Amino acid sequence: MTKIGALALVGSGEYLPVMQELETALLHSGISNGRPNRFLQIPTAAGQESVERLQFWEQLGAEQARRIGTVQDFLPIFNREDAYNPKFISRISEAGLIYFSGGDPGYLANTLLGTPLWNEIEINWRSGAALAGCSAGAMALSGDVPNFFRMKNVGIPGLNLIPKIRPIPHYNKFFGWIPDSAAKIVMRAPEGTVIIGIDEDTSLVTGLDEGTSLTENIWQVHGSASVHILSGAPIRRFEAGERVTFN
Repeated sequence: MTKIGALALVGSGEYLPVMQELETALLHSGISNGRPNRFLQIPTAAGQESVERLQFWEQLGAEQARRIGTVQDFLPIFNREDAYNPKFISRISEAGLIYFSGGDPGYLANTLLGTPLWNEIEINWRSGAALAGCSAGAMALSGDVPNFFRMKNVGIPGLNLIPKIRPIPHYNKFFGWIPDSAAKIVMRAPEGTVIIGIDEDTSLVTGLDEGTSLTENIWQVHGSASVHILSGAPIRRFEAGERVTFN
C-alpha cells in the first residue's frame, strides 16, 4: 500500500541550521518510502522578488543540502508559465523532499493551482515524498489564503492540502508586523476553518512521527517554541513534542 508522505507546516527558518534536524527527518522519511535522496526547492512564493533574493534562497538551500548530505535541486518556477514546462515537471518525481519557501502566499497559490506541476507534486507526495511549506509556503497549502490586497474580498483559493486549517507563520511576531486591518483579514476564515499560529523556528508536522496521520488530522509540534490554536477549535497552546488533533 502506497504511503502518503510527511507534511510539515513551518513557522520560519527554512534551510537554516535551526531546521536541519527536521528537514533531515523529512527527507529520510521520503527516502524510507522509496523516494530519491534529493531535496527539491520551489521558490515560487518569492517569484516576484529580485534576482538577488532568489539567489539568496538558492544559496541557503545549497548550504542546507550539504549539511544534510543530499542533492539540492532548485526549481525556478517563478510564474504560471513555468508550471507548465515539461522539463521542470519531470524533476518532481526525483525528489524525496519538496519544499516551498517564503514570500507571497497568494502569488504561490495563484501560480500553481490547477497546473501540471502542482498535480505532479501532489502525486509524488501521495507516493511517499515529504512535502514542507515555510511561512508563505505553509499558508498556500490551505483551502483559503488571506487576500491582503483586496481587504473586503474573500480569500484566494489555496492548494487545498489542508482545506480546513489556516496556518499563521511567524506567529510570535506576525501581528506586530502588520496593521490591524490586515490582522482582521487573517483572522477572518471560512466557516469550519481552524486558525493556528506557528511560532518562528517551529513547525507542525504530520506523517513523520509514529501515530501522526493527515487522514486522522493528528499532528506533532517540532522546534523551539509553540503552536497555538486561535479560532475554530478550543483555544490552546502546544509545545514541542505535543500532539495536536483537529476534529
